[in-house]
Amino acid sequence: MVLAERRRIQMTGIVQGVGFRPWIYRLAMQHRISGTVLNSSAGVIIECQGSKAQISDFIASLDHHRPPLARLDSITIDEIEPVPSEAGFEIIQSRQQDTISVSVSADKACCSDCLADMNTPNSRYFRYPFTNCTNCGPRYSIIRTLPYDRPGTAMASFPMCSACEAEYRDPLNRRYHAQPISCPDCGPQLTLKTPDGTSRARGYEALQLAVQALLNGEIVAVKGLGGFHLMVDAQSQQAVTHLRQRKQRKGKPLAVMVADIAAAKALAHGSDTEWQVLTSAERPIVLMDKAPGAALADNIAPGLGRVGLFLPYTPLHHLLLAQLNRPLVATSANISGEPIITDGVSLTARLGQVVDWVLDHDRSIINGCDDSVVQVIAGELQIIRLARGYAPLSLPLNPATPDNTGHPMVLATGPQQKNTLALCTANQMILSPHIGDLFSLQAEAYFQQTLTTFERLYQIQPERICCDRHPDYATSRWALSHSDKPLQVQHHFAHVLAVMAANGIHTQVLGFSFDGTGLGDDGTLWGGELLLCDTQGYRRLEHLSPFSLIGMEQAVRQPWRLLLSLLFNRFQVDDINKFPLSVLANKPASALHNLHTLWRKQQSCISTSSIGRLFDALAALLGLVETTTFEGEAGMKLEALADTILQSGESLASDCHFHLPVRQGDTEQPVWDCESLFDQMLQATLALQLTDKRRGHIALGFHLALAALVTHRAAQYPDLPIALTGGVFQNRLLLTLCRQQLIDAGRTLLSPGLVPVNDGGIALGQLWYGIHQPENHPTDVTQQQGGMSSNTCLQQ
Repeated sequence: MVLAERRRIQMTGIVQGVGFRPWIYRLAMQHRISGTVLNSSAGVIIECQGSKAQISDFIASLDHHRPPLARLDSITIDEIEPVPSEAGFEIIQSRQQDTISVSVSADKACCSDCLADMNTPNSRYFRYPFTNCTNCGPRYSIIRTLPYDRPGTAMASFPMCSACEAEYRDPLNRRYHAQPISCPDCGPQLTLKTPDGTSRARGYEALQLAVQALLNGEIVAVKGLGGFHLMVDAQSQQAVTHLRQRKQRKGKPLAVMVADIAAAKALAHGSDTEWQVLTSAERPIVLMDKAPGAALADNIAPGLGRVGLFLPYTPLHHLLLAQLNRPLVATSANISGEPIITDGVSLTARLGQVVDWVLDHDRSIINGCDDSVVQVIAGELQIIRLARGYAPLSLPLNPATPDNTGHPMVLATGPQQKNTLALCTANQMILSPHIGDLFSLQAEAYFQQTLTTFERLYQIQPERICCDRHPDYATSRWALSHSDKPLQVQHHFAHVLAVMAANGIHTQVLGFSFDGTGLGDDGTLWGGELLLCDTQGYRRLEHLSPFSLIGMEQAVRQPWRLLLSLLFNRFQVDDINKFPLSVLANKPASALHNLHTLWRKQQSCISTSSIGRLFDALAALLGLVETTTFEGEAGMKLEALADTILQSGESLASDCHFHLPVRQGDTEQPVWDCESLFDQMLQATLALQLTDKRRGHIALGFHLALAALVTHRAAQYPDLPIALTGGVFQNRLLLTLCRQQLIDAGRTLLSPGLVPVNDGGIALGQLWYGIHQPENHPTDVTQQQGGMSSNTCLQQ
């Protein structure tokens, strides 16, 4: 008689709502073992019993062919007493535990099997826009509580019919315990409404009328997984113009949804990696090079050489695109700067004047989640907006600190713009989906709602709260109102920390932190920084030489003020008036004199060392941007012009080989002399007629000068891994140049992985700092206080 052995196995990671338990059940049947498997808030717990060989083979099989959406972070195996006379293996009811170790799965695109069901006339899912299984469909957007079971989701109000329940309870069916399972007999239904909320049609008729409205050039709000889209015909210049006018979105690029990969290839060129990302289960918006002659309205992405494409990710999207046979603009339904709208009542109240029709449904969106935006640079995925498909993002966390005292429970509130928040549990760090810019009451309420969701899901009581050092950020005010001593982490330090967290690094890193705005230790606005960092602090090694924002925030909206600030360093107002610069042509001399007075007296001015603002100033110099209509506009237009010269194979003009010199600053730190660089670019601008081609040469020279600076300054600090971070490094050309030159020099570059390099990653950086602080930590993290001790600083 073979003696039975029994093991208790706990598995953590993304192991719920992804078909994990039926997979375990099938393995148990295959290896002829008995026992149980259940979902717990601590993960998936298996008890398995059989001979020693059977148990060994079963455990070995856990490393292979896991469900496609699963991710295993940890596995713990304990030997326990066998259960006498146990027969069979069963999946038992979920249970709650005190410690949350499971990760909430992100929403995933409709799988090919469900699409086949939906397109098969004799299937009970034929044309049903909410078809799903354990391999696809909503997760985060419908969950209220963990563990992930139907009563804790938005599907609790939809009792299953007998046919759905049969599939739900069959361990060998791919819809086994698919919590959103439903069909036309028991599930959510479509409704087409007028802008005032009046119902006009239901079911498939609602879909057909919506299709006709889009063909007629009308604007239709369509409810997706994490919120509404505003959709129009992407080939109609007039329809896109109406959308821009009604939404007051003058120039910001619009995303385009296409039916399939063939339709995408008719509109854009891409690498194998880009096509793989486009068709992945995450289905992000992918920024791609627009194909010449692409059949899209000219005002989709004016002045840019790239377009954001994505594929349908819900059955409803597939049904729409299949009938339309044309691309659709699909932009988030929100008022500019506010969160995506998730319910029909709010949509009619806030955007009723924008839309012609609303294609709604009655499955509630519990947690709003916008579309993810990504790009591929040198074969590596870069996340621009972390949202649907990728978020919530969970990263494994070693269960103990180096001194084995364990991690404190930390909450990080993130920045003011592109806000996300982050928290940690015993074994993972979690970064929320994109929340947005916190400049309105609605946005602040959405921040609080997201925070409440994560506190509810993960049942955390934070021991520490981390925030930005800027006292006027909404997130800083929240932290100060909820903690006596929140950890205040400097913005650009947090950028570098986010890359360190993505790589699990706590030792020294050399960080180039380039962005638009962040409060520095000296009360000025930083943004062109070279920092030496570890998890205990940082030192500002070098930076861009400062210049003034005349009018402060007005200078960000009107970059010609930045241009004037740099010109005032070298020229008198009367001389500037003589320059043939289009951006200054309509500015009266009196206005320039008034601004010069403000600049000279430093009234209504603040100094900045921001690379992002330098991009703005150059765009103004070249006549590309007079008034900023969306964030990053200057950088995107300069990159597009520089790209045209690179693609043409033309040699850079001889007077556009710019150089960014390094000199000693007032504090004896090396500074990068932007006045000298700008003077070189001014001379090139004035030397010849300013055509687009000439602008392209100047823009390319600027990018090359920045890349050369990064490579040269990195060489002064050898043997350290390097992080290139901050929103400026979303510039594909600049990042490609820097990466290639640093790799050629033999340097180690740290990848941010799925963490945004823009402000969307700041919360994770704050979290990484908070996790590693001793109990008696300083609360204001500057390079003077809480910075590196002398024995950890790099010797220069």
